[in-house]
Amino acid sequence: MFFFFQPIYLQELGADPVTIGFILGLVAFVMVLVHIPSGYISDRFGRRPLIWAAWIIGTLSIWILALAPDLPTFVLGMIIYGSTMFVAVPLSSYVTAARGAMSVGRVLTFSSAAFNSGMILGPFIGGFIGQAIGLKTTFFIAGFIFLISTALILFIGKQEVEASVHENAFEGIASILKPRFTIFLLLSVLTIFVLYLPQPLTQNFLQNERGISLSTIGIFLSARSVGIVCISLFLGNFDARKGFILAQVGVAIFALMLWKSTQNLGLLVGYFLLGSYQTARSLTNAQARILVEARNMGLSYGLVETAASTAIIAAPVFAGILYKINPIFVYPISLFLILVMMVVNIILTPYFRLNSHQS
Repeated sequence: MFFFFQPIYLQELGADPVTIGFILGLVAFVMVLVHIPSGYISDRFGRRPLIWAAWIIGTLSIWILALAPDLPTFVLGMIIYGSTMFVAVPLSSYVTAARGAMSVGRVLTFSSAAFNSGMILGPFIGGFIGQAIGLKTTFFIAGFIFLISTALILFIGKQEVEASVHENAFEGIASILKPRFTIFLLLSVLTIFVLYLPQPLTQNFLQNERGISLSTIGIFLSARSVGIVCISLFLGNFDARKGFILAQVGVAIFALMLWKSTQNLGLLVGYFLLGSYQTARSLTNAQARILVEARNMGLSYGLVETAASTAIIAAPVFAGILYKINPIFVYPISLFLILVMMVVNIILTPYFRLNSHQS
């Protein structure tokens, strides 16, 4: 209901495009700091306590956003909310360990689809409320929904700890960072950067440059969530590497649509295909899992999420600079860079020939 409208609300609070890009980059920087410690803790001491903590902190932060009287307080709430991204690692580890006969790629894309099926109506409702009453109201409503969600998450079961508590984080990282995994991490940083580049200021672009209403933007964002569900379920049938390449194609078409299309139908199709971005993130983790032992699963996910978050720090800042020069520049430049990285990934990403249960 509120997440994708934050750049527009920041604008309402007085932030210009460069400042918005800087704020989004700052939030992403906080995300960088949490993933590796989260992975280490989840491997050594359990995943459930971290999942519980993330939900509780997330609930507190949404109420800070709802009650924020000015820009600095709202940014503080964004930073606290961003810090709850440490849940990504224990949550991915939790569903991976509970997957049964499913492949890693399949369970991660399936859980992503399940999560985003709940996001289909959120942006639509948030956009409608924002248009009719004001965006601030969406934060209050979301805060009450967070209370319900937090109550439900307390019922998840406990899992066994697979790693030894005596191995420190540095030893675990050293055992993971073999040449093949290191190359994979570097490629992940560059790929996530170019895939995220066309996204941060797109809602602002549609409102400011195309004159599209908040309620219509909400429909587009709901189409993105539908896209995540459909694309995740579809690409989850492929091996992780092939699905990862195909997901990049979807984001490339999104950039093309935003660049060239002036019709709502074309923009709707573009947003639907933007769902490929989240699928690409899930399949990045699936490829990482293939390269490590189970005892270091959380730590490997932490390294991948840190790499992705590092890319997301720079992308909004770069997008803000391009937007200030010319708002349309973001999309052709993003399209070109995505196509370049697709070629690089096809050439350099190793093809992991493992059994289907693991891959």
